[in-house]
Amino acid sequence: MGQQRQTIEPPLARGWCALAALHNRIEAHIERALQAEHDLSVREFSVLDVLDRQDGYHLRMNEVSDAVVLSQSATTRLVTRLEERGLLSRYLCDTDRRGIYTEVTAAGCELLKLARPTNDAALREALDDAEQRPELAPLVGAVKSLGA
Repeated sequence: MGQQRQTIEPPLARGWCALAALHNRIEAHIERALQAEHDLSVREFSVLDVLDRQDGYHLRMNEVSDAVVLSQSATTRLVTRLEERGLLSRYLCDTDRRGIYTEVTAAGCELLKLARPTNDAALREALDDAEQRPELAPLVGAVKSLGA
């Protein structure tokens, strides 16, 4: 007979796995809702949202990358797709010709206005669902307390 191997997972790793599971569940739920209602991915929504929350509605491309936690090349591809849909525009910085700014267009602002309630509802649904899982409930409580 073979021996059964018991693995003891350290608390830190267990916590990290729970956090990753919560993130993935939430992101997948929001992705489905945004795609179905607005033909937007979570990342596309995130870029529009980050830009819309800026005072001047624009950021340099490297700032967009940092804000949505994507590589420069992935951000460029994402911004290009949004630009082709007329939701974003890019332009050169007046003071530094190497700098490229990205800003939300009027169409992007309108789509974002329509998509925000969908995003918020999907987030609430995903959190409520995750809260039913004992291993995720403490994390959901922490997330909810951050929004209070």
